[in-house]
Amino acid sequence: MASLRVYVSEWENGKRTISDRYAAILRRLLGVTDAELRGSPLTVRPSVADGYDELLSRIDSASSVSKSMVKTFNDQTELLRTMDRQMGASGLVDQMTGHLAALEDALNFAVLPNARRPVALALAGASTLAAWQAIDSGGVERAWRHYELAKRAARDAEAPMYLAHAMGEQAYVLCEAGRPSLGLELVHDAQRALGTGGSPRLRAWLYATEAELCAHAGMPDDCRRALDAAAASIPPGPEDRDPDMLSIFLNGGHFARWRGNVLGLLGDSDAMISLYGALDMADPTFVRAQAGLHTDLAQAHLARAEYDDANIHLRQARLLANRTGSVRQRRRVDLLSSRL
Repeated sequence: MASLRVYVSEWENGKRTISDRYAAILRRLLGVTDAELRGSPLTVRPSVADGYDELLSRIDSASSVSKSMVKTFNDQTELLRTMDRQMGASGLVDQMTGHLAALEDALNFAVLPNARRPVALALAGASTLAAWQAIDSGGVERAWRHYELAKRAARDAEAPMYLAHAMGEQAYVLCEAGRPSLGLELVHDAQRALGTGGSPRLRAWLYATEAELCAHAGMPDDCRRALDAAAASIPPGPEDRDPDMLSIFLNGGHFARWRGNVLGLLGDSDAMISLYGALDMADPTFVRAQAGLHTDLAQAHLARAEYDDANIHLRQARLLANRTGSVRQRRRVDLLSSRL
């Protein structure tokens, strides 16, 4: 018995490793997991009530997350989105990680739907943004996990628009991994998840995503049909932001660039018209998008063996990609530069 007291003292002070034999006994006695038991010095909980008290405290705290607090979460997401658009994602990883952790914590302890839904909606939007930032920074597995989190949050919030958007963006991970056909299936699933509802701008975005995946999958006829459907769905006018889906920016100018990129993948001569038209209308605050546009123009010029023009756009694309720290765009620039 004396030796056991010595063992307990040494376990508590971290001076002795708990053997598998004693670990099995202590896990049952203390009601902890093996990771909890071995991960920190052993402490004997004075009563079961203490654990419940802490849990109830977290639940009460989560239930008190007011509309103003959710607005604060959304404002933080918006700030991170603006910083990402102008400066790139590479310097925002720690801020975004902390932001997602706070949202997840609030959701984990929210019990009733009226408390869960607004937090889940905020988490879905923030996770999708974090995933796209991870793609841009070269963190592919991190991006995939963020998209899975976004989809779970969107389902929890019963928000098909957020679910469809997360699925559509996740398809790009599959495409860039060399599985465009699988990505295309995911886009079709996203369209089915959205159904007949959703905003026209989001439907146009999904059609344009479908067109791009079709181009990568070698399906030119389906690609052109999807482009036509996207063009027909975009609301008229200069407004580009979807009021129901704040992460969607799409108007005629944005679509001209997207269409040019897709037509360039098909080797279509009309790509130049769309891309240069988009360049004339480009918003200078969308720095990463401008890098992509110059890369698209370089690709289109290379297809026509116009190497001097291609080189001009590649230099500009590399400059902008370096400015935002975009690993994704630098990779595209490097691949195209190797063809000069």
